[in-house]
Amino acid sequence: QVASPGYWSTRDFTLGTRLLSEARIVVDYIAWTLLPTPNALSFYHDDFRISTGLLAPWTTLASIALLFALIVLMLWLRSRLPLAALGIALFLGCQLLTGTILPLELIYEHRNYFASFGLLLTIVPLLAVPRTSPFALPRHVLLAGLLLCWTALTAFTAYAWGNPLRLAEDLATRAPQSPRAQYELGRTYIIYSHYDPASPFTSLAYAPLEKAAALPHSSILPEQALIFMNARMHLPLKDVWWDSMIAKLKARRPGVQDESSLGALTQCAREQRCDLPTERMMQAFLAALSHPNPSARLLATYGDYAWNVLGDHVLGERMTAEAVQTAPNEPAYRITQVRMLAAQGRDAEAKQALKQLESLNIGGRLNNGLTELRALPSLQ
Repeated sequence: QVASPGYWSTRDFTLGTRLLSEARIVVDYIAWTLLPTPNALSFYHDDFRISTGLLAPWTTLASIALLFALIVLMLWLRSRLPLAALGIALFLGCQLLTGTILPLELIYEHRNYFASFGLLLTIVPLLAVPRTSPFALPRHVLLAGLLLCWTALTAFTAYAWGNPLRLAEDLATRAPQSPRAQYELGRTYIIYSHYDPASPFTSLAYAPLEKAAALPHSSILPEQALIFMNARMHLPLKDVWWDSMIAKLKARRPGVQDESSLGALTQCAREQRCDLPTERMMQAFLAALSHPNPSARLLATYGDYAWNVLGDHVLGERMTAEAVQTAPNEPAYRITQVRMLAAQGRDAEAKQALKQLESLNIGGRLNNGLTELRALPSLQ
């Protein structure tokens, strides 16, 4: 299953490119832990360049060589400096779960909370030596410098995390080329604005969101946030936002963030909180669906929009049926399908769909939903 292309369909990397990239990332973790800088510890790393070959970039091969050298050093130190060898083994062992074959996001600093103890086991005892040891003074000075650096950056980071707005601004400053960091800053300004056009935070939201939208490989989240914000506040929607969003959806297969964005716009329109032009929304959906094998989530979202916003029940039910066919073990799509069939008076089909849904009720997890469906007049 791990080697299957479908296993990685929600990611922009494959098993091979993940393993190549993780070699560089693990080496970065070492540098970030021992010599941290604000730009390195930026929390968002979606601007990372994925390795596509041993020399693309060349640091991939260099990182692999360094990791092999660490393994050799660990074995050599085993009888000479067992604590240092244990530290190297602990650090590398902690990376085996999150840095190998699981389709997790490539980089997350919190994966090193425990792993960093391994590096400290290796480095600190070599520096915290008795005064009579060779080069004791330089070692002590280096250790004191590292402790000061670690303490200062931890204090600055803890201060930033103490306030959501301060945190968003700090992380955006640390990672100016990260679409996520810029998007989160804009989103935080939107939250603080309370959708009030007169709020000072409203005008602040545009710059980071537009910057995020323009960064390479960004999702449609920034465009969605701009459209969502202005629509909620009944402000004009710029054509450039729609054009950018549709162009991105045409250029590449929608990812999880793209699907979430379309879902958020659909929900806002369905709840009549956003007055979104149907022509533009249809262009966005058709662009997203132009790629082969669309996901069940995207099909279901389009079905939701067609049924609840366009009032096109035929299209809505058809898209939902395709979502069920694409992900037959997902009960949410089947529940929606039963409701749609019942609303159209297609009682026999609704009862058959309900029966298929009941087969997924493992351990009674769907009891509440099934009770509500059985209470529908057409399913009595």
